[in-house]
Amino acid sequence: MGWRYRAGLFLIAAVVIIWVTSAEVTQGIFTDYKQPFAVTYLGASLMVVYLPIAFIKDWICNLLKTRSSKSGKNTDSIMDESSCILNSPLKYIEGQKAFEMEFQGNFTRKDSEEDFSAQEDGRPLVPKLKEDTDMLKQDKALTTREIALCGFYIAPIWFITEYLSNAALARTSVASTTVLSSTSGLFTLFIGAFLGQDSLNITKVVAVFVSMAGVAMTTLGKTWATDESQLTASSGKRSLVGDLFGLLSAVSYGLFTVLLKKFAGEEGQRVDVQKLFGYIGLFTLVALWWLVWPLTALGIEPKFTIPHSAKMDEVVLANGFVGSVLSDYFWALCVVWTTPLVATLGMSLTIPLAMVADMVIHGRHYSAIYILGSAQVFAGFVIANLSDWCSKKLGF
Repeated sequence: MGWRYRAGLFLIAAVVIIWVTSAEVTQGIFTDYKQPFAVTYLGASLMVVYLPIAFIKDWICNLLKTRSSKSGKNTDSIMDESSCILNSPLKYIEGQKAFEMEFQGNFTRKDSEEDFSAQEDGRPLVPKLKEDTDMLKQDKALTTREIALCGFYIAPIWFITEYLSNAALARTSVASTTVLSSTSGLFTLFIGAFLGQDSLNITKVVAVFVSMAGVAMTTLGKTWATDESQLTASSGKRSLVGDLFGLLSAVSYGLFTVLLKKFAGEEGQRVDVQKLFGYIGLFTLVALWWLVWPLTALGIEPKFTIPHSAKMDEVVLANGFVGSVLSDYFWALCVVWTTPLVATLGMSLTIPLAMVADMVIHGRHYSAIYILGSAQVFAGFVIANLSDWCSKKLGF
């Protein structure tokens, strides 16, 4: 477990806290400004701020590399001049001849040994070289143009994920949306296996089903508040359409997570995540604004309006920067630095966190089934992190 993996686990905890807080703020926004499309479009478009940051970072890195290479060349030239002055030509010629003879002998001996061993094993040496070349091609970093193409491909998927989540929050409770979003672990596992991005083993399947069982238990578990009117109001917000949007958001979330990992590589070495999300924001800003018309015509989205107060403008902007720009970038690093399954199951930790927050802030009480379900969600996350270790130890 390298430092990137550990940092990814730390970022998962940070993203969970930000997402629960942002969900509460977003639902508060929808009480006065019920515009899921506007909130989604603003949050996704704001990610364009990562583009200038990424290009400035590249410019600084290239400048430092140029200066270091220049200083290195100067040092090498000084060393070459000093060695030529100190060493006599005769010693240099003799030393060169001795080196050539020794190198030729080693080279011939090594070739004969390798050829002999290759004949003994009965395996050609060329295929091994080809495998190494293929691996190098897979690990090769993407160019800026290729990153832009990847961003344009997956930007609609990300926008759909965000819109469905916000549309669910506008129609149902935060708890219901959180529980339904947590089912994305199942979709991530099977989509990853289907696209060849992840492998199936018993431990991973157990982790997913333990987490899904916990989600089901939290859905069946009872909750009640000291203020019964609060419970009635929150129950009244439940909607079949909102729950459907939450489930569809979980499916698109799983697809986006697997594609992001596929483009980024094993540890994110193939793609600059800042550039990728910057191009996603640019594509959303330029090409997806028109979707408000068909959504309004179908009755899914209310008629577009702007916020009625400066305070609401500030809240929407602040929530867009923190709840979308910052948290989504951190979440992308979680996916890239860990695995899609671990990151997805990590997001399920929003359920126990939301439970604790409601107990402390709103004085809400939970049944034993709900508490046990939250514990199972956390257990599924732990099992997923230990899947490789379990597979090696238990042999499956």
